[in-house]
Amino acid sequence: MLTVTAVSASATAASGARQGPGGADCAPGSTARQVRFAGDTPAADPFFVAESVAALDRRVPSRAPAAFTVPVAFHVLTDASGKGHPGMNRIRRQIDTLNDAYGGRRGGADTGVRFRLLSVDTLANDTWFAKPHQHERDYKILLRKGGAETLNLYSGAVGTEVLGHSTFPEARRNEPLLDGVIIDHRSLPGGPFPHFSLGYTAVHEVGHWLGLFHTFENGCSAPGDGVDDTPAEATPTEGCPKGKDTCRATGLDPVHNFMNYSWDDCMSEFTPGQASRIQRSWEAYRRTPTAAEAAGLGPDAPAVRATPAVTGA
Repeated sequence: MLTVTAVSASATAASGARQGPGGADCAPGSTARQVRFAGDTPAADPFFVAESVAALDRRVPSRAPAAFTVPVAFHVLTDASGKGHPGMNRIRRQIDTLNDAYGGRRGGADTGVRFRLLSVDTLANDTWFAKPHQHERDYKILLRKGGAETLNLYSGAVGTEVLGHSTFPEARRNEPLLDGVIIDHRSLPGGPFPHFSLGYTAVHEVGHWLGLFHTFENGCSAPGDGVDDTPAEATPTEGCPKGKDTCRATGLDPVHNFMNYSWDDCMSEFTPGQASRIQRSWEAYRRTPTAAEAAGLGPDAPAVRATPAVTGA
């Protein structure tokens, strides 16, 4: 048993959290309330986005190789009774959903990104399960696997209004132990949240982990989200509106983009510009000399290495 003092995550390490389906008494079909995660990157900070884009241009001035595989270490947080474990079937469905979304099989661009589930472990701790955003340093020190190329994906009871959060790739240099994505276990495919149960919360948050900003970043003002082919959007999208157009710039709001706040029901695409940014971000911040080996691409590599449940401090 390991005892670690809880320390809050660095504000610069956390990305935007995806909105959820309102409070516990939120009626089916009602509009989600905008809630932003503690430590969230400012939604109207042109300097932050501009600096991020400029840094990437300096590191990878041209288009990077178009295909790579991300190894995934999935970490399940539960309470002492085991509540909150989504089960292996839903975990595998989540990986399939990531592959479908990033492979362009829901619509939009094929980003060239593929995901391979390498391990699943479980940690039972009432406090960490109930408040994963407040204790992430504790359990990440205990559970984290791999290097910059490994997606450490954690599930817990993130909340009914905020469904997840992520770190940006450039933040890993200063906070390598915090690198990863946290999602609510109920947002995995087949979960109980109306309109947020297709697994697209993970798709959205992994987008941040791969270097994407929200489509509504900076509203109608430059540089927006730093991607040329995502139309400017003044406000996050709620639900699945038709014809939403909040900026004078060309193009309707990207309601169907995975980096918006729309319901899972109508999310379906990344753009070619987002695909390019992901590929360049991978080259700049996450590709390692042994990335292919880390992804378990060898012919004898097991699909999943499951480990027994452990009890946290």
